[in-house]
Amino acid sequence: MPTVTDPYKALGVDKKASADEIKKAYRKLARKYHPDKNPDDASAEERFKEVQEAYSILSDPEKRREYDAGGRMFGGGGGFGGGGFDPGTFRTGGGGPGGFAGNVGDILSDLFGGGAPGRGGPGRAGGARPPERGRDLETEVHVSFEQAMNGAQVSVSVAMAAPCKTCGGTGAKPGTVPKVCSLCQGRGVEAESQGMFSISQPCRRCGGTGTEIEEPCPTCNGSGQTRQVKRYKVNIPAGVRDGSRVRLAGKGEPGRRGGPAGDLYVVTGVDESPLFRRKGDNLEVDVPITVAEALKGATIEVPTLDGSKRIKVPPGTRHGTLQRLREEGPPRLAGSGRGDMRYRLTIDVPDTLTDEQQEAVDHLAATLDGNPRERILRERKAS
Repeated sequence: MPTVTDPYKALGVDKKASADEIKKAYRKLARKYHPDKNPDDASAEERFKEVQEAYSILSDPEKRREYDAGGRMFGGGGGFGGGGFDPGTFRTGGGGPGGFAGNVGDILSDLFGGGAPGRGGPGRAGGARPPERGRDLETEVHVSFEQAMNGAQVSVSVAMAAPCKTCGGTGAKPGTVPKVCSLCQGRGVEAESQGMFSISQPCRRCGGTGTEIEEPCPTCNGSGQTRQVKRYKVNIPAGVRDGSRVRLAGKGEPGRRGGPAGDLYVVTGVDESPLFRRKGDNLEVDVPITVAEALKGATIEVPTLDGSKRIKVPPGTRHGTLQRLREEGPPRLAGSGRGDMRYRLTIDVPDTLTDEQQEAVDHLAATLDGNPRERILRERKAS
């Protein structure tokens, strides 16, 4: 299955787009074509894979530079890095299938002499290449504010490269096997002598894979991999924030040649609450009080995550005063216990007054002594 030919076009962004613009475009398209929103729609699933693959190129600065330099993906088998491009969500680390990252040892050994164990030449047993860990993948999931506070189990779908079922990951047509590259003898690199030094580069015949496929698999076109969408159930812990990352060990891209699978990181996007605001480990909410309650003090009912409780408003409370209920906030992800619930008391001033209310205000004004602006006016005159 061919890789995306133009990742910029696939995401609908300009070649000069910033990382934030690329991420914004990816999120919009990933939500639009997500398999969970388009069940039994093969075209939407293929578009979802294309969007994921395009983002995995453009979100990786190194891959983006390589694409911009050549306008295409390099390597054998029609994919990135010889072993088929990673069409999963953007990578956060880990070794990848194929690629040239594993040939650093060969480059150093060619510069200073000798062969790298496990990579051909002296020390390489039977031409076998070492196992490679699968790539770590990352995807996003959106949860409601209530799910973030209480925890939830949600479904996620992620596109990733997986061993081709037709050829078992060899890239060769069933009934045939790959052969050791006749040019590099299976090392994946070829050396060019320049005076005292020997410069290594990916083998031009096998693209760095170390093998030649005379009859490619008709399903994967010789890459040994196909793009698949896998679905997982993820337990979102109580207390997650917008941008929290949940790790699913071993649920990333499969390893190659017996290597372990990578990890899957699920990034949570939390919907805003119409009432509560997240402030670190705490929650904050505005609570209006009357002028009389601010002056005289009162006991009022306030909302909590689990219902409501009562707090005391001291006499003479000022506008913007914070009251706190300890450990009534969200669960803490790191450590035990909960954060606090903080109430910002705001004095609610009526827009209009009845005759009776106006009379009461006039009487209050007549009984109150002093000018609250006297100090600042005195300081102004003194300056």
